[in-house]
Amino acid sequence: MEAGNLLLRRPIVIRIFNPKQPPPPPSLPPRLPSSFPPSFRVSSDLQRGYRGPKPRREWVADWVSRNDDAVRSLPIYVGAVSLLAVLVNRGVSGIAPVANASSSQSRADLLTLGLAVTNILAGLVWLSIRPKTIVAVSPQGVECLRLNSHLPDFVISELIWIWESLSAATCCRSLAIVYDSKLILQTGVAASSSANDREAVPIDASTLMQGALYRSVLDSGSQSYLANLSLYPGKSELPFLPPNMQAVILQPLGDKGIAIIGGDTIRGFTTSDQAWISLLGDKLDATLTKCANNLAVAVQDRD
Repeated sequence: MEAGNLLLRRPIVIRIFNPKQPPPPPSLPPRLPSSFPPSFRVSSDLQRGYRGPKPRREWVADWVSRNDDAVRSLPIYVGAVSLLAVLVNRGVSGIAPVANASSSQSRADLLTLGLAVTNILAGLVWLSIRPKTIVAVSPQGVECLRLNSHLPDFVISELIWIWESLSAATCCRSLAIVYDSKLILQTGVAASSSANDREAVPIDASTLMQGALYRSVLDSGSQSYLANLSLYPGKSELPFLPPNMQAVILQPLGDKGIAIIGGDTIRGFTTSDQAWISLLGDKLDATLTKCANNLAVAVQDRD
């Protein structure tokens, strides 16, 4: 308000120039007052570059990651050199080759031999045990798109948007939604039917709702993440998913439905993905609840 009052109180000066006279030189821009906040004077400093703390670089970790095979073989070389040094020292020192418990040199040599053998065994273990590289797999099945025919257009648009968002931003390759004892959506890659390889296995909503996975998710009311689907015996309750599906998220939709999201990578869904899917589940639950209420009202009006 004070700035507005100052602008209103400032007198307006109108100057009329004679066309025969040259125009006056342009006036210089006003200087900033001394009381101007200093926070607005950092533009020149910002142009010089960022001066804040920089991320710390782990040189040792980078070197180890680049030379993984050499680091894993290093204990073998150290143990072999130590073992050879002990034998050479034993041979040139003039001590009897047979170990003597009363000799301090023999006890030291035995201890060194044990450490050398331990290093060699540790190197062999490091070479034999390697972390498994997790890669995305191509789901074995057929592409399908099944929608409930009684859904209004705005619900169908939201379902398609959810599927496109999940498939583009996460490792999701299959999506199935069951709500109020009805199949709402089945899309993505599904298992092929034994009768016809070109047709996807249909989802039996009643059988799925009687399974332990469905009941446990609805009873807990929270998301269930099967990071490695092959390790869970409940995989048999999801026959419509491709046989090589790697991970599955079971997202409850209120207390009436569930969304089954299949991924092509073991532990491919991050914590951010899980939180985002939970929010999508809440939004979809509100939409489907509104749709169910509208359908119920329409049926009553027809009656």
